[in-house]
Amino acid sequence: MLESKYLTDDIRNIQKLMAIPALRGFETKNLGKVLRLSKIRQYEDGESIIQEGDRDRWLYFLLNGKIRIVKGGVEIAATEKTGEMFGEMTLIDNISRSASVFAVGKTVCLAVDTSGGGRSGIEDERADFLFLIYRMFAEYLAVRLRLTNEELIQLKRKHGVKT
Repeated sequence: MLESKYLTDDIRNIQKLMAIPALRGFETKNLGKVLRLSKIRQYEDGESIIQEGDRDRWLYFLLNGKIRIVKGGVEIAATEKTGEMFGEMTLIDNISRSASVFAVGKTVCLAVDTSGGGRSGIEDERADFLFLIYRMFAEYLAVRLRLTNEELIQLKRKHGVKT
């Protein structure tokens, strides 16, 4: 993995963040806070981004490439959708990582350190950021839950299970 230093909140970086669908609703000053907690990480094909069972506080946005999500050795999802958020579940329930995430081909992610990384003067920015991001999580998880419900219904119908 190649990793940048923590990013700065200059206008070019803020404009790049505005291209991420999940962050479009943020005000410029709040995007600056996201940047100061963020790094760009580049992964090679097959490289682990998140390891099932690990404990960390990083949240990811897919900027380029593709990821596959694996739980218990079984691939459960894959995406190449720019702006896709992943790694959010541990931020909500504070439990270890529930699945592994691997790069497929060269993959670039925005990695947000939601712990603040022990950096001085960042605690207020972290609190503001977490407040804003929880609303985004709620919306994002609602969409995922609706999709999961639809998949469950389709599987039940396919196997003749009465609903």
